[in-house]
Amino acid sequence: MKTKTFIGLMAVVAMTGCSEGADEVMNQDCGKVMTTFACQGDFGNATFTRGALTADEKSMTDLWVLDYVGGTLVQQLHQVSTDADFGTPSLNLDYGAHHVYFVASRGEGATLSTDAHKITWTKPLDTFYKDFTITVNAGTSSAHSVTLERAVTKLTITVNDVIPSGIANISIIPTTWYYGIDYLTGGPTDAQVSAPRTINVGSNYVGTSGVVKTSIYGFSAATEWTTDVSVVAKNGSSDVIGTANITDAPFVVNRVTNYAGNLFVNAGGFSLALSADWSNEYSGSW
Repeated sequence: MKTKTFIGLMAVVAMTGCSEGADEVMNQDCGKVMTTFACQGDFGNATFTRGALTADEKSMTDLWVLDYVGGTLVQQLHQVSTDADFGTPSLNLDYGAHHVYFVASRGEGATLSTDAHKITWTKPLDTFYKDFTITVNAGTSSAHSVTLERAVTKLTITVNDVIPSGIANISIIPTTWYYGIDYLTGGPTDAQVSAPRTINVGSNYVGTSGVVKTSIYGFSAATEWTTDVSVVAKNGSSDVIGTANITDAPFVVNRVTNYAGNLFVNAGGFSLALSADWSNEYSGSW
C-alpha cells in the first residue's frame, strides 16, 4: 500500500486585461494574470491559516516560487513563516506558457542559486516540491490546484542497548548524502562525503535502552540508491565509546529507512526496516 504525503495549494486567479488601444488589444502578449496561490496545510484543512503548511505535525518555514518562461527565470518570490502573507504568494503572470516551481521546506541554512537552479541547506529537513505548468491567456481558469510532493528521504537510527554514563553525542555519518534540490528537475544536488550529523545525548538518557532515536533528512532521487553509514558515539572527552557500520543502506524519495541495533555491545548489530508511513514497505538485513 503506497501512501504519499503532499502539500496542497489552490491558485485563485484574477484577470488583468490589456489597455484599450487597438494595437494592444490585438497583441495578447500584453495581457497578464494576477495569480494568488492560497496554500493549505495538514492535507485536509478547508481554509488556510498562516503557518499551516504542515507535514508530520511540523510546519514549513520557507516557501519559494520561481516563474520560468521559455527556460528563463522571469520572477521569483520567497516567503517565510513570519510573513503576514505566508502561504499566499501572488505572481502577475504574462500570457503564455509558464513553469512555476514551488519549494516548501522547514530546512535550516537555505541558500538559493538561480544560476545553478538549486536550493541548498546546511541542515536539510522535510521539503516538498512541484513543477507546475500553466498556459496563461484570456480564457485561463480562475482556479488551479497544485500538489507538492515530498522531495526528501529520511534515515532513522535507534540505539537498542543501554546508554552508558559519560556519553556526550552520537554522530550519523553517511558516505554520501545530498543537501540540496535542483528545482528545475526535483532531483538531489550538493552531495557531501562522510559529513557527520551529530546530536547531543543528555545525561537523562544514561541507563535507558531503545529510547535514543535520531533522524536525518536528505534529498533523494526517485530511483533507489545505496550508501554506507557509520554511527559513532563519543564521550565528553571526544573519545569514541561505541560504533556501528551499516553497508549499502537503501534510500529513495518519500521513504523512511529505519535501522535499530546495539551501538555499545556487539550483540547482533543493527537490523533494517523501511517505514511504510511515507511509501512502500521494505525490510532487509545484513
